[in-house]
Amino acid sequence: MNFKLKIATLATGAALLLSSCGDEKFETKNMQEIYKDNGVPVKVEKIEKGSFQVEYTYNTYLTGNKESSAYAKIDDKVEKIYVKVGDYVKKDQVLAKFPTDNASAKYYQSKLAYENSKKTYERYNNLFETGGIARQELDNIKTKMDVDKANFEAVSQLVKVLSPISGRVTKVNVRETDNVKKEGLLFTVANVSKLKAKINVTEDEIGMLKKGLAAKATWLGNEVTGKVIEVDFAMNMQTQAFNATIEFDNSKNLIKAGVSADITVNVNGDKESIITERKNVTQKGDNYFVFLAKGDKAVKQSIKIGRTYGMYVEVIEGLTEGDMLISEGQFLLENNTKINIVK
Repeated sequence: MNFKLKIATLATGAALLLSSCGDEKFETKNMQEIYKDNGVPVKVEKIEKGSFQVEYTYNTYLTGNKESSAYAKIDDKVEKIYVKVGDYVKKDQVLAKFPTDNASAKYYQSKLAYENSKKTYERYNNLFETGGIARQELDNIKTKMDVDKANFEAVSQLVKVLSPISGRVTKVNVRETDNVKKEGLLFTVANVSKLKAKINVTEDEIGMLKKGLAAKATWLGNEVTGKVIEVDFAMNMQTQAFNATIEFDNSKNLIKAGVSADITVNVNGDKESIITERKNVTQKGDNYFVFLAKGDKAVKQSIKIGRTYGMYVEVIEGLTEGDMLISEGQFLLENNTKINIVK
């Protein structure tokens, strides 16, 4: 309204007031009477289904889907290291070696015992084939050879550090010539084609988190996708949170194991829902309701809500697509109140 229009409006109002003063039948109406005659002014919006985009974000470390470590089995210095971080290794591949003259290992004694047993068995096996000895005697010799072989293999694993699984070397904790103690951590090997993350979920969030929900992990601009594979049913009393595990496809090796990444879980999935703002919903006790515009009346409609996120709520019962929801003016309404829809 411009300035000239304001003056015209004031002048018209003043003329009406003067004429009304001379009319003995002039009556004033309060707001309730005006609403009763003309209807309560309201605004409406048409109900449509949409995507209820709810995402929970966490920050945690990513590890290989399968991960195992190799430890020192004797006290000694590292003689040779055969791998570096990032190398792909197979199960039982030699990662490092300790000196074979370690007194506690008894490597040469075991090696010699096995070699002698093997030669003895081969010699007596030839005699058995020509009828020189009985089967029982050959079986006894073979048993001793098998025992010596097992002993030698066990001793070999004391001086040769073997990879516990197939995968990539993600950690090397020692260097050549380092002195290490028995049970000291030497290498970590992980299958990094798939990564996993463990997250702590709050009590408020756990109701929304389900197995199978889509997730993504982001690190230095690289992104991999995955899904929730496990959700605990009981709270961890130490962390006061629920634990959940997410698995990611890292077949392109975009993200390194052991890094801290941002994890986002889409708790909505692909489901379309009826969504409205919290302000449109009235709560009384455990009951929820809204007002719908039907003709020139406001109809009170009970609803059931599902998920909530920020200023929005999901309506899972009571509303259908096409309903005209009253979005402004509802605080002045009761069931069957006359309304005047303002466009």
